[in-house]
Amino acid sequence: MAKTRSKMQTQKVVNEFSINIATINGSGSQTANLTLIRSIFKMGIPVSGKNIFPSNIQGLPTWYKIRVSQAGYLGRSQKTEIAVAMNPKTFGDDLADLDAGGIFLYADHIKEPIDRDDLILCPMPVKSIVKETKPPRELRDYVANMVYVGILAYLLDIQLETIESALDFHFKGKQGPIDFNLSVIHDSFHWAENNLEIVSPFQVQPLDLTEGCNLANGNTAGGLGTIYGGMHFVSWYPITPATSLPEAILEYAPGLRKDPETGKNTYAIIQAEDELAAIGMVVGAGWAGLRAMTATSGPGLSLMSEYASLAYFVEIPVVVWVIQRVGPSTGLPTRTAQGDVNQTYNLGQGDTKHIVLIPGSVKECFEFGWKALDLADKLQTPVFVLSDLDLGQNQWMTPPFEYPDEPIDRGKILWEEDLEKIKDEWGRYLDLDGDNIPYRTVPGNQHPKSAYYARGTGHDDFANYSEKPEDWEKNLDRINRKIESSRAILPKPEITTRSGAKSGVIAFGSTDSAVREACDLLQDEGLILDYLRVRALPVASEVLDFIRAYERIYVVENNRDGQMHSILSLEIPDRATTLVSLSHIDGMPLSADWIKAAVMEEEKS
Repeated sequence: MAKTRSKMQTQKVVNEFSINIATINGSGSQTANLTLIRSIFKMGIPVSGKNIFPSNIQGLPTWYKIRVSQAGYLGRSQKTEIAVAMNPKTFGDDLADLDAGGIFLYADHIKEPIDRDDLILCPMPVKSIVKETKPPRELRDYVANMVYVGILAYLLDIQLETIESALDFHFKGKQGPIDFNLSVIHDSFHWAENNLEIVSPFQVQPLDLTEGCNLANGNTAGGLGTIYGGMHFVSWYPITPATSLPEAILEYAPGLRKDPETGKNTYAIIQAEDELAAIGMVVGAGWAGLRAMTATSGPGLSLMSEYASLAYFVEIPVVVWVIQRVGPSTGLPTRTAQGDVNQTYNLGQGDTKHIVLIPGSVKECFEFGWKALDLADKLQTPVFVLSDLDLGQNQWMTPPFEYPDEPIDRGKILWEEDLEKIKDEWGRYLDLDGDNIPYRTVPGNQHPKSAYYARGTGHDDFANYSEKPEDWEKNLDRINRKIESSRAILPKPEITTRSGAKSGVIAFGSTDSAVREACDLLQDEGLILDYLRVRALPVASEVLDFIRAYERIYVVENNRDGQMHSILSLEIPDRATTLVSLSHIDGMPLSADWIKAAVMEEEKS
């Protein structure tokens, strides 16, 4: 059996390293991993966690990568300085992926060969420590993961009081499971203290860089934002990785959306029988005047195409969250991508173009949760919020969410007294104000003029059936002008400039952290880039101005074909040759190292 190496000379690294934990899916490792990441976070150190898990229920390998970065770099790191190997099936790969000089912790009952002499080896007596704690038989495999929590706490100087606080948060104050898991961690810590001769080159030291921040994922944030945006109706069909968004609404709505006088819920949530039913219910609810939303991923979105097209043409406000995963087809359900940009933007048959909000942070997921509902009502159209698995399901450090700073905007809804004030005859699709947005009525309006036929076929300004070419062209052009005019009110791009930049980079969504880090790395190499993050489609004029300002623009995205690059090239064809597509898809979040290498390769050419 390999022995612990105690004399390896390695420079001390403080608060800048990554831990890769390899376990078996369904073994309960998530509790241990969340305990670790929250413990480090509670020490005031910026940290992020990425869960790489299989699409089956249990049995296959799973990994959890924790990045500790006092510099605030929270994107995926390709490097691994510390590895924890609890799964014999991935032992060799986990060993090979570890950087030279790193620490390799492994369960000592795994008898796989170790053929590297450039690592600090730490065999862990997992079974013997667990046996001494005498857990119930059915919990042995679950608490085994707490052994590496205790040993890592010793090696890295993680404060035990923050571990206890993290367990208290995870178990919601239930003292029984808190005490039991803590006892295993303490036993493991004391074993390491009494038996290990390792002097770890990696260490955490308390900081104050997480003050006022939280650890959260984008799906929970989006669910909360939807609640605070005054949602009335949610329907969805379960699909990875979108399901946790409506589940977050289910968890928090009962405490936040009750009528204080009657005690009754002010919302309805329905799990539909399939994706078609889910969006069908939402379209019906939106037509009825409710603030309605659904959530899905790529395969479900494709099934929603016809209903989305109906809502676009009949001008019904709905919100659809799209949490992207890897396609085509079933693809990789539990891996991340940005491959549904084109599908979302143009979803539906015929000439359709939708409004798409693209959050790049957990905080923006909350903000776009309520903002999407406002925009859908204001513009009377479907609004899509395009997130992905990395942002939606992984743990990110985030500042506190901000309560909506403006009143709910229900748009142009007419009630009885409003119709009485209209001198001329009202028509559902009449553009009375010249802003391309007509007025609508909703069920409950008892005025005799309020009724209209919500048809998906050709119609005139009064919703009467029509096949006249002039009626069709007039209506479709007005809807297009409405979408085009939204550029002025959609979220503006976020632009970061640097002195001396002659080139730029454009990205969107969850790649933001990696792009920012890559820009720093490239500046160290002497290449200075300004950076624009797209936050909505159709793009604002500021995006086009940014493209015009530089000799070369790199468009970075996590898909195969460079979908955003194609959209931008069509938006500004006279500058298309200055746009360079840097796209990559392997199921993993983009890393700063990959972006840096891709840019440097292009610079050589």
